[in-house]
Amino acid sequence: MATSFLLRHSKDVRYNHLMESLVHEALSLFNVHMTGRQVMALITYERELLDWNQKFNLTAIRDVESIRTKHFLDSFSCVMAWRANPPRHLIDVGTGAGFPGIPLKIIYPSMQLTLVESVGKKAMFCQHVVRVLGLEGVNVIQARAEDLGQKKEHREVYDWAVARAVANLNVLSEYLLPLVKVGGTVLAQKGESGPAEAQSAENAMKLLGGKLKQLIPVNLPGVADDRYLVLIDKVAATPPKYPRNAGIPAKTPL
Repeated sequence: MATSFLLRHSKDVRYNHLMESLVHEALSLFNVHMTGRQVMALITYERELLDWNQKFNLTAIRDVESIRTKHFLDSFSCVMAWRANPPRHLIDVGTGAGFPGIPLKIIYPSMQLTLVESVGKKAMFCQHVVRVLGLEGVNVIQARAEDLGQKKEHREVYDWAVARAVANLNVLSEYLLPLVKVGGTVLAQKGESGPAEAQSAENAMKLLGGKLKQLIPVNLPGVADDRYLVLIDKVAATPPKYPRNAGIPAKTPL
């Protein structure tokens, strides 16, 4: 069923307008093509987020237009990192209410996705959304990244690891690089501090088996702040002592 048909026949005109805009911008900015079913999944996701946010503090972004731009479009910007070769197995660390992992899963249904969130209510919401949307191949884990990186079933097994707004890049590198296999890539979504963080974290990256690959500027409509995708290639195995115990990377960054 065509996307425009689904939107025209949705009951909420405001959702129609904003989602029509989202579909257009996802295509024009990031070459993301969405089916009607995928658009309806985003509408359902958005409504669940708004509903749960009335009871729990899942995200500070609470209005529909900002959710569209700063959550959905921002998640889709990750597509610029891999273009025509999306991850087969992606781990999203510190996913919060499921960003960017769940929107990416919606547009890449065959991708295996692991969502990691340490806060119980946020992890519960992610499990709820996965169930409501009927998403297959998604694993939601309530855990800290430091603990996960020392577990055999998660250490150096993922093609890509992604995180946004989790920590400074020298700390984030210790969270993510142990999870990615050699030949894989870390993607950190960063704000205006991205270039400076990337430069200061290069020694930490090297120590953990990573190498700075690229910074990709991201422009979102109506958002004045500078945004970047910071890409780190995994070029060598991470030494066994990393990641250090929970809390230490943040207190004593590499």
